[in-house]
Amino acid sequence: MNETIVCVVGNVATQPVYREAAAGPSARFRLAVTARYWDREKSAWTDGHTNFFTVWANRQLAVNVAACVEVGQPLVVQGRLKVRTEVREGQQQWASADIDAVAIGHDLARGTAAFQRAAKPEAALTAARPEPSWETPRPVGTPDEEAAQQAPEPAAVT
Repeated sequence: MNETIVCVVGNVATQPVYREAAAGPSARFRLAVTARYWDREKSAWTDGHTNFFTVWANRQLAVNVAACVEVGQPLVVQGRLKVRTEVREGQQQWASADIDAVAIGHDLARGTAAFQRAAKPEAALTAARPEPSWETPRPVGTPDEEAAQQAPEPAAVT
């Protein structure tokens, strides 16, 4: 409930690693997010500090990431931020910023993309229930129906 939801724009820094696990597919990659600011002295845009995030994708999002995300591509990632700190090798403190992705897409401000809907698994098609009939049957014996049955058909004009 009290999660930190972030939306970051950056470039893919590492090739996505895809894994099939018992809980379902997952993929991870590193995203480099560099702050840019206007330098008044130089009258130009200047790169600031670069933050690196490990982006985690699960289930169908992981399959789609493995199929279309490559190093260097600009992405927009939305998800839950998780910051972890650990002590490594006795003294050194290490921190990691992970994003459990909910949505990932290419940044169309910096290029174009051709969207292709993912194919649904065949197992889902065979297990699908038939579509119910939502038509309401006409009640039998209505005055309109009885009049239509008694009226003669019009003769064809030749």
